[in-house]
Amino acid sequence: MKADLHIHSNHSDGSSSTMEIMQSAREKGVTHLSIVDHDTVEGLPEAVRVGRSLGIKVISGIEISAYDFKRKRKVHILGYNYHLDAQHIRTVCEPLRKRRHRHSRWQMEQIQEAGYSIDRSRIEQQAQPSDTVYKQHIMDCLTKASYPSEEYQQLYKKLFKNDGAASGDIEYADAFKAVRAIVADGGLAVVAHPGQLDSYEIIPELVEAGLGGIERNHPDHTAQDHKRVEDLAREHDLVMTGGTDYHGRFGANVEIGDSVSPLNFLCE
Repeated sequence: MKADLHIHSNHSDGSSSTMEIMQSAREKGVTHLSIVDHDTVEGLPEAVRVGRSLGIKVISGIEISAYDFKRKRKVHILGYNYHLDAQHIRTVCEPLRKRRHRHSRWQMEQIQEAGYSIDRSRIEQQAQPSDTVYKQHIMDCLTKASYPSEEYQQLYKKLFKNDGAASGDIEYADAFKAVRAIVADGGLAVVAHPGQLDSYEIIPELVEAGLGGIERNHPDHTAQDHKRVEDLAREHDLVMTGGTDYHGRFGANVEIGDSVSPLNFLCE
């Protein structure tokens, strides 16, 4: 059994279709996976259907773009095994997607005013089946350089970071509300890659809201992160999960199954 519980598809900010993900997973020997698209559950029915046809167990998943307002930092919340209607999760996530899409349209306008040639309607069309445009979609229009390349990263920082023409971000969901929504829908709430976002401090507080796990295995995590996650999981009786955080060509050079979940309880 091999489980990759952190994969993104073209229903949010990944470049790969559900079928492409499933075929790659089968080639890599992945038997259980979860597509945790940002702030949407719309791709789940297709994932379950395709996974069944290829003999892969699909676990319902999502990654909610949340925020620790006390410490003023991002904290992403993964949700697994929630009810398929995901009523509470949808309530939290639908305003997020709308804010992000409006912000992306504003970013495209700013980039045009800065002298770059982009076709906004084409970007929105190419972003489908996602109903939300992400920065990755905008960058895909501006350059064909690979995500890890110096050329891509320099342009990204120039436009979207610091005083860039399209810098700034949306208001994210409160992390406590995100956890409670997942739990209300019968799911397991997990803090995603705390080492990447330095979101360790909020974990004990989120436990009181129903947090059930922490992501241990992630490409950005160090041995020190592994130890810190293990200590917190032991102290608060939390499960540990893992995955590649795969985004296809919109992300780092990782393959599905390169990083797997250390536990199989979600797959039983």
